[in-house]
Parts: sequence; structure tokens; C-alpha cells
Amino acid sequence: MDVTQASNECKTVLDEIGGAVICEREFLETVLLGVVGRGHVLLEDVPGTGKTLTARSVATALGLSFSRIQFTPDLLPSDVTGTHVFNEQERQFEFNEGPIFANIVLADEINRAPPKTQAALLEAMEEGQVTVDGETRQLPQPFFVIATQNPVEQEGTFPLPEAQVDRFLVKTSMGYPDEAGEIELINRRRARDEMSPSVDTVFEPEHVVQLREVPETIRVDDDLVEYVVTLARETRNDGRVEVGVSPRGTQRLFEAARAYATIVGREYVTPDDIKRVAHPVFAHRLVLTPDATVNNVSKAQIVDTVLESVPVPTID
Repeated sequence: MDVTQASNECKTVLDEIGGAVICEREFLETVLLGVVGRGHVLLEDVPGTGKTLTARSVATALGLSFSRIQFTPDLLPSDVTGTHVFNEQERQFEFNEGPIFANIVLADEINRAPPKTQAALLEAMEEGQVTVDGETRQLPQPFFVIATQNPVEQEGTFPLPEAQVDRFLVKTSMGYPDEAGEIELINRRRARDEMSPSVDTVFEPEHVVQLREVPETIRVDDDLVEYVVTLARETRNDGRVEVGVSPRGTQRLFEAARAYATIVGREYVTPDDIKRVAHPVFAHRLVLTPDATVNNVSKAQIVDTVLESVPVPTID
């Protein structure tokens, strides 16, 4: 699959999902970055905005298996990964796969589960495998996690540790639709009998694997590599930041920029591509100082400052 074909396929997927989900095109592109860039997506939004519908629509459009895990305080790691069950007929233990054994996994309200259960996702997200009772099992490929959390209701939640937050390629939110969007939402509901809109499958699973290989062919000039590194290092020099972007985050910005170039159908990365993905890749990786938090400094402001302060390289 070449870049042009990959871009056309991505546009078809975005159009199909956009026919079911009322949201900005940019939001869907950011979610698709996770698929194309071999990463995972963290959605932080209030209930009822369409996070679950988005995840399910992505899976259906791409022709991939889908599983939803509702994270709760009493959820155990084995409830996610699976466990061994004794088969009385065979007189032996058999492994019963957990819901994580799917191509696209929706980890709904991930911050409601205790840290031990949250950690059950770490190996899966980083290595594409899970280890149960000392035995390692490979997850279906491609494997992609969409995790959600509610930014408003914090009672009874367990904040994600930095090590886990860093595993997400991008973090984004849908936000409320505008007035025209909500009217369109009602009109679409009025025109059908089902509660939820349907999405057609426009991809085959093997095409997704091929699509994820295309960013490896995207050219990134040396000065843009330096630009990516400088942006990441500048986040560590900001006095309002306690912990800046990690080296993993630097690499993720590079990967996300190549994935975005693939989506728009360009064989090379531009500075604008890097700027486009900097916010969803960098912001959630920052840990602000107590003073910055008290003064209501947002992580987006930090990223804006970094983007404004670092000179943009010119490309030929």
C-alpha cells in the first residue's frame, strides 16, 4: 500500500465514522492517528458525548473485533486478561480469554479501576501481549486501546500513573457539539428506528496491518528531527513544568507526525504536521509544578509557549 492509497483509505474511514458520530473532523483524525501510528488513544470527556460510539464505529469501519471493558473499583486484573478455568470433562485447566483479546479495546472510565488493574493494561499496550500465571500470550494484531476518563467526577477514582499515561500516543476530547451539531443529532435519530447509528465496514483487517506500515516510508528531514527533539527538550526547561516530555514522548511525536502525513497523503513530514500533532502528543505527558497548578496554568499553554519559542525550520 502506497501513501496515496493509504490516504484515500483513511478518508473513506473518516467519512464513514463521521456519518455516525457528530464531532469535529480533527477529533476523528486524532483518533485515527492512534491506529495509523501504532499507538493508543486516551479520551477525556464528560459522559454522553459519544466516546463509546466513536470506539465502536472505528472498529466496525476497520473490520476489526471490538471489546468494551467497564472499569470499576472492584475490577480484578484477571477480569481484563483472562484466567484459567478447570474443565471437568478434560480434567485439566484451560485458559479463558479476557475481554482484552480483541483488536480494539475500549477501556471505559479507566481511572475508576485500582492501580493493580490499570497495570494489567501496561504490558498489553507496550508489548501486545499479556502474561497470566507465568504464561505469555500474544494479543490479536493489530491491537489498539481507546481509554476514556471523566474529567468532572473524581470521587472514587484512581489517577493514572505517569508510566501509564506515557503509553498513550495521543490524548484528546470530543467536546460538546455546537447548536447545529445537536440539531443534526436529533434529525439523524428521528430518521431511524435504532437508538445508535450504524457504520459499514470499509476495511479488511489485513488492510489495517498494511496501513500501519506506510508511515515507515514517510521521509523526515534531519532538521525536522532536530525540531522534534528541541520541542521535547524545551518542555523540560519550562519553570512551570515539574516533569517534561520523556524520550518516549519525543519518539511518539515523530511517529505521530509521520502518521498524520500518511493520513493527508504526503510522502514527507512538514513543520505544520509536527505542530498539528504536538498538543495531543505532548500535553498529557506534562506534570506541572504546584504553583502552576494553583495559578490555573494549563498544559495546553505550556505546549503553545514551546511551539512559539522554538524556531521553525524551513523545508526545501
